[in-house]
Amino acid sequence: MFCLAKLVALSSIISISSQALSPDIGDLAGAVSIPPSSFAVLGQNATFRQNGLIQQFNPTNTTPPFFQIFHPDFLTVLGPNAFVRSIAKNATFASGFAFEAPIFNPPTNEIFFASSVFPPESSFTHSNQISKINMTLVENALAQKVADINVPFETLSLPETVQITNGGTGPFKGSLLLTTRGRGNLPSALVLVNPKTPNNATVLLDNFFARQFNSMNDLKIHPSGKIFFTDDNLGFTDDQKPPPSLPSQVYMFDPETGLVRMVADNFVTPNGIAINPTGKIAYVGDSAGITNSTLPSTVYAFDIDPETFFFSNRRVFAYIDSGGPDGIQVDTKGNLYVASGDGVQTDGVLLGKVFIGSDVANMAFAGDGNLIVLANTSIFLARIVAKSAVVSI
Repeated sequence: MFCLAKLVALSSIISISSQALSPDIGDLAGAVSIPPSSFAVLGQNATFRQNGLIQQFNPTNTTPPFFQIFHPDFLTVLGPNAFVRSIAKNATFASGFAFEAPIFNPPTNEIFFASSVFPPESSFTHSNQISKINMTLVENALAQKVADINVPFETLSLPETVQITNGGTGPFKGSLLLTTRGRGNLPSALVLVNPKTPNNATVLLDNFFARQFNSMNDLKIHPSGKIFFTDDNLGFTDDQKPPPSLPSQVYMFDPETGLVRMVADNFVTPNGIAINPTGKIAYVGDSAGITNSTLPSTVYAFDIDPETFFFSNRRVFAYIDSGGPDGIQVDTKGNLYVASGDGVQTDGVLLGKVFIGSDVANMAFAGDGNLIVLANTSIFLARIVAKSAVVSI
């Protein structure tokens, strides 16, 4: 699910502005204007949502995928020629073939992604799989006006050091940078994977002073080259790992020195993480509300100390209305994109949503203007004008 000035959610985008204006979407296809004033009062006899995870907010009953526009500023994110459509699909994986760890590799124009981290796709005894699609095939299909695009995907054969991939970013020095949950007694780890065959792997970190991490979730590279990652207890709750031995926290790892330190705590289930374009602000989503709607489904913002890299000045950035905040991305203008229970959302005040109509765990830009959305059995392309601010080294 999705500060500087704005928040975008895979299903929604949020802006700091509090104006309740009716967006003029003009000739933009696949978009619906939903000004906040249109649903501020539903009436005593209205049917209210009882569950933010399984009941989505689609007051116009529009068939997904489409853009929900809550504020005119969303139009500057979308541009005049925006569209969203499926580009790949597969229903043969146990619980989703496209779920987590999206990484765009510019040299090969490919986007890599992991299948579901949930049982039965991932378990105490076996790991999920990493696959890839070629964006050149997608562009060719769009140019040829193919009505139903379904580009092929290729599944990688990875070494046993890659155990249940949950997060991904980069490239980092030419490699895919992954967080793995581990499984059974095998440790959670930061791992580098060669995007080219034979896809050999190198473990960068697998312990905190000889204590296992619980189950690393997501990560981002800071402009300094430091790596920030979240660690939660989901591996245990999903019966893939032993009971946690550490609190659920956020860590910083320095790949040059091997130093690892905790930089932020007091989370229930820290999940997605992002760094703003200046490297001065971090965003962390707490997705505990997925299992209990009274727990946080909140994205928090922090200041990053330029010398120690500790997080400070914790404040609420956005509360996610559907599901909980999962993967988080930032564009070059500081807009925040958050994967959520119905699509992708954007900063503080909701600007709009890329409404997929199903749970979205993660997304990533695959080149300027190409937002790739992972939705379990389908992969979507949202063609917008925004550009990624993700750091690769």
